Amino acid sequence: MEHKPEGSSPRSESCLPNRQEVSLEDGDEEMALESLQLLQIDTEFESGRALPMDGEMWCSKNVLRKQRHWEKIVAAKKSKRKHERERRKAQRAENAGTDKPGSEKRVLKAMTKEKLLAAKSSGPKLCIDLSMTNRMTKKELSRLAGQIRRLYGSNKKAKKPFWICLTGFTTDSPLYEECLRMNDGFSNYLIDTTEEDCLNLFPLESLVYLTPDSEHALEDVDLDKVYIIGGLVDESIQKKLTFQKARENSIQTARLPIQEYMVKSASAKNYHSEILAINQVFDILSTYVETRNWPAALKTGVSLGKGYVVPNTVE
Repeated sequence: MEHKPEGSSPRSESCLPNRQEVSLEDGDEEMALESLQLLQIDTEFESGRALPMDGEMWCSKNVLRKQRHWEKIVAAKKSKRKHERERRKAQRAENAGTDKPGSEKRVLKAMTKEKLLAAKSSGPKLCIDLSMTNRMTKKELSRLAGQIRRLYGSNKKAKKPFWICLTGFTTDSPLYEECLRMNDGFSNYLIDTTEEDCLNLFPLESLVYLTPDSEHALEDVDLDKVYIIGGLVDESIQKKLTFQKARENSIQTARLPIQEYMVKSASAKNYHSEILAINQVFDILSTYVETRNWPAALKTGVSLGKGYVVPNTVE
């Protein structure tokens, strides 16, 4: 006849933690995941160990150790979250009445907008002549759209921004579609866009077409002048294309003073070019307006790949 030990109950309590006793805060998914990982206990008994008797659950020392470790982690995380809530609450109380989060960004955005709008009436002016984009491939149009994006980004950061005008720019053109596709917020750019040619927008005597084929080096940036950059990329440039358009329309021309302030690099493998992307030309003009220093300005836009460097003796 079987005899049960005194004090034994029909079913001993399990050594596993009662999930109802552990109160997890709503939304604390991270802690729950860690808890599940810690409770991955092998329920198989090792060979040679006694099986549970009368439904009693046998718990190894390893199980108990993991259980205690898990309970400590839960308690520590709850305490840490409590302190963090109290800290944030105290910080909010300390900052009561101050600017709301994000206000600094809004102020900076408003200041940038104010600077750009002020440049329309009192700053230097730059036109991007897009009347020749019909000569370009889709790949070249995509590159040009990217250059326009970089140019606008540089102008936003400039201390003395230019007022930018895209001329010969139609809303039904492939370039317009590329600008919308590649440039986030392009329709909200603080620039002028028009289908008109730059010749019809400004007095002829105020125009200066910047072209590497000009015989005249640009000496200064005049606020009374409107500077024109041909909207072309390196792959599309036909020899003297922008220079011919300027000459045919009696527009004054000028080139960046690369030859005057830079020298040909000996390691350029006999390749030297003064043809720059429109954003590189703009970076040079913008830096010169701020520094009034041509060597410093040319360094910002003329890459080493063009084969020109500023000699160390030039200040």
